Amino acid sequence: MTVTGVLFDFSGTLFRVESPTAWSRHAADRLGLALDDDELTGLAAALAAAGAQPGGPPPRTVPPRLAGAWAHRDRSAAEHRAAYLGLAREVPVPDEGLYEALYARHMEPDAWLPYPDAAGVLAGLREDGIPVAVVSNIGWDPRPVFRAHGLDALVDAYILSYEHGVQKPDARLFRTACQAIGRRPEDVLMIGDSAAADGGAAAIGCAVRLVEARPVAERPDALRRALDAERAVT
Repeated sequence: MTVTGVLFDFSGTLFRVESPTAWSRHAADRLGLALDDDELTGLAAALAAAGAQPGGPPPRTVPPRLAGAWAHRDRSAAEHRAAYLGLAREVPVPDEGLYEALYARHMEPDAWLPYPDAAGVLAGLREDGIPVAVVSNIGWDPRPVFRAHGLDALVDAYILSYEHGVQKPDARLFRTACQAIGRRPEDVLMIGDSAAADGGAAAIGCAVRLVEARPVAERPDALRRALDAERAVT
């Protein structure tokens, strides 16, 4: 395939959110809560099991009363907030303000790290004249994350679910992304970490390559390998 445009997912693909423990620690420190290591570890584990951290582990179970909110969590900023705060509130915390602090923390640029090969892959595509769009199921604006890590200038367009009112795998998001970078879907590669969500790009003719949403230190070159594998297809 001759790749003339590339779409990337955000969380788990180009960037990875901090660990549940680091997330909980930052939020607790923001409120001045003095939690010992055991308290912090236990809190982080409970929040992770509940699926309360956006970009973190999915919930082990979703309470029936939150099923609708969870299913549509990335359709709007309000639905995203309702879903994740609802899951967080399944976990007892030492201070009610911690729920809001946790939600605010996950949107801070330093809560995210780019994968080791993200900058190199994006820069290489820019040098080759291949436009890039970020297509993400998300309830907030990740552009500040890209700016903080020096990657915003390497992205041509952001197609974000909450700005369009639809979620991947809805073909409209991928079609909008292809239009935004001026490329035909059959010449575009989608790289993401979810077959269910990112695989929706295949419905409009895009090629799809998947990477694993592993911790940053455990995934040094998956983006490069995915791009090279697709370019090798003739």
